[in-house]
Amino acid sequence: MDALKGFKTVAALAIFMVALQVFNAATGYSLLAFGLVPRTLHGLTGIIASPFLHASFAHLGANLIAFLILGSLVIVEGLHRFIVVSAIVILLGGGLVWLFGFSGAHIGASGWVFGLWAYILSRAWFQRSWGNLITASVVALLYGGLIFGFLPRQGISFEGHIFGALAGFIAAKVLFSAPRSRLNAAR
Repeated sequence: MDALKGFKTVAALAIFMVALQVFNAATGYSLLAFGLVPRTLHGLTGIIASPFLHASFAHLGANLIAFLILGSLVIVEGLHRFIVVSAIVILLGGGLVWLFGFSGAHIGASGWVFGLWAYILSRAWFQRSWGNLITASVVALLYGGLIFGFLPRQGISFEGHIFGALAGFIAAKVLFSAPRSRLNAAR
């Protein structure tokens, strides 16, 4: 997959989020009922739906640019890699929020953004190359402020940020750790 096709895929996801936000706003934010509500049966659908739902256009805008940039940096490795990383971040990160998050509704792509961010930084550790190191350095420089998203704040799902980042780290570990041989596994 060339870089342009990859960017088009990430852009299509961003356009889908914008279209969903327009529909959501037009219907009085009726789609927020599909947010992730921890430890509830109906909240389970939110694990998959919540990254695409936002409370306002400002909320969407806060996530969209970072999603476009970080998503593009991941999809350069290929569509399959982007799908796997995104699935791990959304399902594992969302599952952890469902298990341990505060009792309110969790919505927004920020957990996905934090997961992509952590994946890119962790990738440089697990797959050491100059390209990954330079990319991680630029990402750390541009998005180092994301670290403040781990701090609890009123109305912000810091749990989504923490668990999204943890899932991004796990995605990198799973995808880049050398498989253990049967001899080492038996010890």
